Amino acid sequence: MRLSPVLGDADLSPVELQAARLDGEVYELAGAFCLIGEIEAPAHRARAVLGGRSPRLIAELGTAAWIWGAAAEPLRLEFAVTPDARARLVPAEQITVREIVYERDDVCVLDGFSVTTPLRTILDLARFTEPFDAAAATGLAEIGGLDADDCREALASRRGIPAKRRAERRLRALFERPGGRAVRSSGG
Repeated sequence: MRLSPVLGDADLSPVELQAARLDGEVYELAGAFCLIGEIEAPAHRARAVLGGRSPRLIAELGTAAWIWGAAAEPLRLEFAVTPDARARLVPAEQITVREIVYERDDVCVLDGFSVTTPLRTILDLARFTEPFDAAAATGLAEIGGLDADDCREALASRRGIPAKRRAERRLRALFERPGGRAVRSSGG
């Protein structure tokens, strides 16, 4: 039997995982452990934060940006559920769960785990985060091959959503360079 490239308490006991870490066979990844020799990818990060949790959870905002490789690992994990999910969630520290309605193309599946797409993540970061992480949004635009028109059209197609004007302002500033590509800030 081949082990998953990302291991948690459901795969091995905590003692075995720590022993493997001390032996240099695995490294810690968001509370889980990744096998040495595996090239860390979005699917690994999705499994690390969503493995062992309700399958109804969707990684969003900063958590999704980290999963895609556009931001640092967040201190607080951010998830969503859809109104029809009927998820029974146990309260936990360092986790936020919102109930959100998504359009069909807003969520994708990585290794069996749901994550907002780079485009939806950019829109949500522009709408809800304070301060706005322009570097993460720029990274997501590069990862998704997105430009200003993609973001503008997606935002314009959503009617009656909160913080739409804030997102429009932030996205206009993000895509200020001619050609509509996001401008990467030199400060990281």
